[in-house]
Amino acid sequence: MKNPFNFDIAELKKASCEIRRKVLNMNYKAGQGHTGADLSEADILASLYFHMLKYDKDAPKHADRDRFILSKGHGVGGYYCTLAQAGLIAEELLDTYLLFDSKLPGHPVRQKIPFIEVNTGALGHGLPIGVGLALAAKKMKKEYMTYVLTGDGELQEGSNWEAAMAASQYGLDNLVWIVDRNRLQLADFTENINALEPLDKKIESFGMELYVIDGNNPEEIVSTLTSLPKNGRPKAVIAQTTKGKGVSFIESQPAWHHKIPNAEELKQAMEELSC
Repeated sequence: MKNPFNFDIAELKKASCEIRRKVLNMNYKAGQGHTGADLSEADILASLYFHMLKYDKDAPKHADRDRFILSKGHGVGGYYCTLAQAGLIAEELLDTYLLFDSKLPGHPVRQKIPFIEVNTGALGHGLPIGVGLALAAKKMKKEYMTYVLTGDGELQEGSNWEAAMAASQYGLDNLVWIVDRNRLQLADFTENINALEPLDKKIESFGMELYVIDGNNPEEIVSTLTSLPKNGRPKAVIAQTTKGKGVSFIESQPAWHHKIPNAEELKQAMEELSC
């Protein structure tokens, strides 16, 4: 099995830009959403769905597919827009985002969208489930990889650290934990709410092999993920990102965790996001 797109870096950058444009239009129409988180993760999601993940567009539950879990479930807007960009859901569905009984609720629901592996949103659950999926692959002698994207504020949930400890214990080198390190959560910076640093040393202390990258640079994302060794150690990637990436007045602004652009702001954002 292979990735159905295998985009080069230029194509990945264009896909990331298009995802961001979709996010802003979708959130504007819905009048709600998590704009900052949706924008920070776009390069990571594009790199995964258009280059890294091995899956079959026509068989979303193929036994040999790579697994992806969006543990930071509030970032589902960026996820939906990625799936639409990849043609895995109809783009028209984005107009129903957050409407009553929509297939696109405010957190991922696997019963509504086939390509969603796990219902998430209660933070701290995705990595433990990912450990289970990776361990199952080892037990069944399957070659699929499991990728988990967590937020950084989410790491204040102790379940993540229990999962990291278990991943190391079982030698899950088929597990890749990606941290969207945008340094913001809800209403303030992570270091003001409950400091995470030194995050690199904390992750390494649980036995994981650590990589620190620019999480808004598809070239660095892809080059890192494609070179991860199978050496008996689970992998953790701190992807240093900018919350609200791509739009000058949204970047690194705590208020844009929930804030939605008005018509004038949407126009300016679209001008800045030239694909």
